[in-house]
Amino acid sequence: MPVYVEIAVNVPQVSGGFHYHLPPGLEDRLKVGQLVEVPFGQQRVQGVVLRFIDEPEVDETKAVTAIIDAAAVVTPSQIELAKEISQQTLAPLAASMGLMLPVGLSQQADVLYSLTDTPIEGELNDLQQRIVQALHKRGPLRGRQLDHALPRRNWRAAATALIKQGILSRQPVLPPPSVRAKYVRTAQLSIPPESLPEVIADFPTAWRTKERRQAILVFLAREAEPVDVAWVYAETDGKIEDLRQLAERGWVMLREEEVIRDPLYGLAYDPSEAPQLTKDQQAVWGAIEAGFENGSPKPFLLHGVTGSGKTEIYLSAVEAAIEQGKQAIVLVPEIALTPQTVRRFMARFPGRVGLMHSRLSPGERYDTWRRARAGQLSVIVGPRSALFAPLPNIGLIVVDESHDDSYYQSLQPPYYHARQAAMAYAALLNAVCILGTATPDVDTYYQAQSGKLKLLELPRRILAHEETVKAHIKDAPVRLRYAQAEGKAQATDLPPVDIVDMREELKAGNRSIFSRQLQESLEGVLDAGQQAILFLNRRGSATYVFCRDCGHVLRSPRSDVPMTYHDGQKRLVDHHTGYTRQLPDKCPNCGSSRIRQYGTGTERVEAEVQALFPKARTLRWDHDTTRQKGAHDIILSHFSNQRADILVGTQMLAKGLDLPLVTLVGVVLADVGMHLPDYRAGERVFQVLAQVAGRAGRSALGGQVVLQSFHPEHYVIQHAASHDYAGFYEEELAYRKQLAYPPYTQLLRLEYRHNNENNAEKEAMRLGAQIKDWLYKDERRATQMIGPAPCFYTKLDGQYRWQIILRGPNPASLLAGRKLGDWRVEVNPPALL
Repeated sequence: MPVYVEIAVNVPQVSGGFHYHLPPGLEDRLKVGQLVEVPFGQQRVQGVVLRFIDEPEVDETKAVTAIIDAAAVVTPSQIELAKEISQQTLAPLAASMGLMLPVGLSQQADVLYSLTDTPIEGELNDLQQRIVQALHKRGPLRGRQLDHALPRRNWRAAATALIKQGILSRQPVLPPPSVRAKYVRTAQLSIPPESLPEVIADFPTAWRTKERRQAILVFLAREAEPVDVAWVYAETDGKIEDLRQLAERGWVMLREEEVIRDPLYGLAYDPSEAPQLTKDQQAVWGAIEAGFENGSPKPFLLHGVTGSGKTEIYLSAVEAAIEQGKQAIVLVPEIALTPQTVRRFMARFPGRVGLMHSRLSPGERYDTWRRARAGQLSVIVGPRSALFAPLPNIGLIVVDESHDDSYYQSLQPPYYHARQAAMAYAALLNAVCILGTATPDVDTYYQAQSGKLKLLELPRRILAHEETVKAHIKDAPVRLRYAQAEGKAQATDLPPVDIVDMREELKAGNRSIFSRQLQESLEGVLDAGQQAILFLNRRGSATYVFCRDCGHVLRSPRSDVPMTYHDGQKRLVDHHTGYTRQLPDKCPNCGSSRIRQYGTGTERVEAEVQALFPKARTLRWDHDTTRQKGAHDIILSHFSNQRADILVGTQMLAKGLDLPLVTLVGVVLADVGMHLPDYRAGERVFQVLAQVAGRAGRSALGGQVVLQSFHPEHYVIQHAASHDYAGFYEEELAYRKQLAYPPYTQLLRLEYRHNNENNAEKEAMRLGAQIKDWLYKDERRATQMIGPAPCFYTKLDGQYRWQIILRGPNPASLLAGRKLGDWRVEVNPPALL
């Protein structure tokens, strides 16, 4: 009797499972979670085995072609998580399953295009000529390679016309996995080292390479383990033929050995022991420890002020999970935070920590994924993708800085939030889940207040261990304020925040981007040999460039957003698409030469600091300075080791960094983003201000924050300056209730993009009318449709954008199972821009 299986095929926009049967050779070898190759239509595609079934839903099934990986690539719990994400985000199951597989292992079917021998008759249009030229120069190309060669062009229609003329041919292909285990050839002495003199004496006299081969044997005699042959060559000037001759005589053993590409290899850290917890930490830990003992706990929302010791709670929880024979996943919002976090976990759990993030090479990610699958690692640290590490027995999931929007995947489906996925995964695993943050998002805090999550509080900042405090006191130029906490820890208050009204600065004649108070504070920090952070909500030298005569703003032709001027490159840059151009001499609208840059970016702030304080050493930390692998760690290391006095940066600075020598944080303009047409604009500004203020005063040296604003009376500014999350939450919650936004309703956002502006509007109006009809027929009086309307950023990457917002108790259920074509669907997105 045939054996049937259900398989999730790796085909975009295809949802659900498909039924296949196993040929005789695979019946005893296949298991749930394996990656296989199957026929699908006219293609061969990859798929993941979801389950065995008794009877297929179709009369005739196709056979599984091959097993790609002998071991399961996903666990049963990961399969259930993929189904949950697919259901919650309305995304195809294949897209959700793809989250679980490392880059290079998962491959999608493609089409291979080749030139034929048919002569070209007649004229080809420009796009057809470019396709022919690309294939003539590079040979046959897959569809995705042509996508890269001809970006933002509808080349497929041109290729189809060439196929009809017989100029091109195409055939379906399934690329093999592009990652595999790495092996190196090694050499090892296969005779006792003490017998070397006798062996060397018996060297054949005909050998003209006697000295070189003797050096190889002597070198290998000093090595207890097999040595990479490349190292042998470097030490002895030997060659492969020398090793082969020695191996033939039985003196040396050659073999292939796997090399693990570990991104943490060589990373320096100091082993540490767990400190004594403070009274507040003990109360928090008691609740979490009970969760480990009782099983199936609610997720914990750990609300602790910046510097309150949340990481020590995470470390204690990881230790508890390991003691139960389980593993832990620790998520951080940014790759920039990963090195600092990894070192703390490596110090406590040496040799048991793995790192996963997108800046690693495919080989490093693949090897870490395989080690996790084999249970060789106890802790995985990384951004949202680390959630899908195939650890066999997960007992803990931590989401640090859980409020951060970088946990939301917005570039491709499934559009999911790692915070929500972590809670769903922990429920499936019966694992402990901790969401840690100093500034919870309003929706999550509301859930905790409603009893859906267990709220834990760490209200006091922990300064440091008493020995560290003594060292800082010794170097402090002023008397420091701190209080004795429990054990050997010291506690302190959050840093004072001074709000500077920049309108008053202008009235006083100060045209600098720095207020007089911030200038004086910077001077004091530099004189004391301490460090400062200057924070902006942007990058570049200027926010936008405009004409002073007609007001025309220079916008990108690809995204329709204002272009940013970079002084170092002397160019305008569109950061959404990468488009660049020179700064024009005259306004393209009126011909005026009065072109000016308006606003402040990191480059300009750095230049102004250097003008005011020529001897100050500055560093910039923004997207432009961290493009290279390892750049985050290098910049952070330089600043931590006092190779710079002032660090100028953007949002990365607000994300959990521990810099004890920073005594001043200056927020150059606190108002940025506060007035965007998005219901979470105020929340995001409050979070980033509260977080960046928390970088100051994290040692006995103390600290202060200077917050510059043109709207100092705004409730967001006032509550951030007072470190008053409760006050902000109450005011923001009343605003949300008044406007019927989350947490009082659910949102669903539909977005359509098209190269033609009229086509985008036409399709948006069509679907808007269709949704109105669905709402009427389903009698969904509590669900409201907003739009259709152009998006705030009306054009991105050369395409016009229109959106429709659904607001109600459960708007996603209206669209479940409906085919929406090229529409992008986001359930409860973090932004509506």
